[in-house]
Amino acid sequence: MIDRAKIYVEGGRGGDGAISFRREKYVPRGGPDGGDGGKGGDVILVVDPSLSTLLDFRYKRHFKAGRGGHGGGKNKKGKDGKDVVIRVPPGTIVRDAETGAVMADLVEPGEKFIVAKGGRGGYGNAHFKSPTNQAPRIAEKGEEGEARWIILELKVIADVGIMGKPNVGKSTLISRLSNAKPKIADYPFTTLSPVLGVLELESGEKIILADIPGLVEGAHKGRGLGIDFLRHVERTKLLMHMLDLSLPVEEIKDNFRKINEELKLYSEKLISKPQIVVGNKLDLVKDRGKLGELKEFFEKAGYEFISISAITGEGIDKLLDVVVDRVRHLPKEVIREKVTYIPRVKPLKVYKEGDVFVVEGDEVERLVSMTRFDSDEALKKFQREIRRLGVEEKLKELGVKEGDTVRIRGMEFEYRE
Repeated sequence: MIDRAKIYVEGGRGGDGAISFRREKYVPRGGPDGGDGGKGGDVILVVDPSLSTLLDFRYKRHFKAGRGGHGGGKNKKGKDGKDVVIRVPPGTIVRDAETGAVMADLVEPGEKFIVAKGGRGGYGNAHFKSPTNQAPRIAEKGEEGEARWIILELKVIADVGIMGKPNVGKSTLISRLSNAKPKIADYPFTTLSPVLGVLELESGEKIILADIPGLVEGAHKGRGLGIDFLRHVERTKLLMHMLDLSLPVEEIKDNFRKINEELKLYSEKLISKPQIVVGNKLDLVKDRGKLGELKEFFEKAGYEFISISAITGEGIDKLLDVVVDRVRHLPKEVIREKVTYIPRVKPLKVYKEGDVFVVEGDEVERLVSMTRFDSDEALKKFQREIRRLGVEEKLKELGVKEGDTVRIRGMEFEYRE
């Protein structure tokens, strides 16, 4: 399916802070002047109205932003890492792949969402100067950027959703009504994915038409294209229900009932959307007496009924007039998915794995990733932070002894009082 893609995004790591001291003539004891590292780049999703599918993500699935530059002497801050901008079509829902929770629902052209933030730049030694430490030889490494797998789902934002059983002629009608014909021919996928057409009026107005994938019974339970189909219908202003006029009258009525029943079972709001009924393949109807019976049946049920032939063009002008009039008078309603994503927080956890004491938690893991262990001062600061976070206390509760191995974020330390 072109309307769903799974991709990996990673913000850039922050640049390292610098250890530097002023070395100027006549300033024999210059203070620390090591600058901070630059921030890592973000991965940003941006809505591009010229896009209508997630096809590009078939070929590129990994996106990583640039790392921040390292700090320098004379308090020079490192350059911020380069952002990665990912263009997505209007109607793209962003989900966390691990939990399925909605992170964002991107609708408006130009709308942006930072899906993976870059890490903070590490502080240079100028940051650590204090009354008791005038010449600190300590600096931080840059923080790692956020990294996650996400799922992109496309809910087509169209004015008119054309639905019906497979092979009723939806794609043919769109190509006749709009400038979509070359686009349809260029796409290397079938109408199992929505095809969009743009109906351009003389006034300059544009009406977006969506050929919705075919529907089967049980779709609301996920059978066939199931929920994928129904997801696309939700955002249309007007539903155009196409039927095959070459079939027997009772079969036409039955097909209409089945599809509407699926819409109703999925969502009461969906079935209440304005809907017109279009009978296609008029060119194959020899006995046109059944058209009167069908017109009476649908109008009695509250639906306008129009007969057309997408092949010959018969009835198309009338259909166009009805569609344009309906769309112009329908209110614009953008239904956004509710954001349910809650950032994952890993609390402090200390446990034994064989003879090794394992320490986990966001704060302590960040501390390890940003500490320069080749510096005595940094090591002392690390030990102070470990105590402040309560790690030492929890290790003692588990019976840690001098010389035991403690593992944090893949690094192993020897415990010392």
